[in-house]
Amino acid sequence: MTDALWRPRDPDGPAETLRPLLASILADAQRLGFLGAAAISEHVAHASGFVAALGREEFGSAEVLDLGSGGGVPGLAVAVLCPTARVRLLDGSVVRAEFLRSAVGRLCLSERVEVVNARAEDAGRDPDLRSRCDVVLARGFAAPGVTAECGAPFLVDGGHLVVSEPPPGARRDERWPADGCALVGLELVDTPCVPWSYAVLRQSAPCPDRYPRRVGVPGKRPLF
Repeated sequence: MTDALWRPRDPDGPAETLRPLLASILADAQRLGFLGAAAISEHVAHASGFVAALGREEFGSAEVLDLGSGGGVPGLAVAVLCPTARVRLLDGSVVRAEFLRSAVGRLCLSERVEVVNARAEDAGRDPDLRSRCDVVLARGFAAPGVTAECGAPFLVDGGHLVVSEPPPGARRDERWPADGCALVGLELVDTPCVPWSYAVLRQSAPCPDRYPRRVGVPGKRPLF
């Protein structure tokens, strides 16, 4: 189970020490309507699944971006679980961004966790963000074609997009068609179930300059 990731060898390590505070922050997010109604422990375990899906070693000193962070899942949990990763929490809502900044401050993570209040389509063209991330996370962000177009511009060559997926049974090759993913330089490399389902895509070629398209267009006219 992914919850085992939260049992570090050092019981006084940063992940275990911050876990109660993280749970309190996520409960606040839930009360504000920024997080779904599932148990907080389930939200945390599902967030840790992103790390299990790609492998903890990939998060060691990685530049990570959480696409549409909302109430902080999975980004805040990954920041706590991976104490040497640098994490950006991207959200287009001013209200949610302010909540996330407060949460980062409460967790004392400001030195390596940044909140970016912007739409993904705009942020993906920011030279400080474009092609700068080793890992992009997406949980409930949008349909596959939209997620691919909005996530790929942030990734370095060889970086990974990790997306939460429906339960096993969905045809991943249909959800992530090779020709559609190739438009933004992505390829599907794994579909782990740990125990939740994820899709792992690699940035195997640079994302073309034309992507992402302007705000709103990816959702109206998905690549696939």
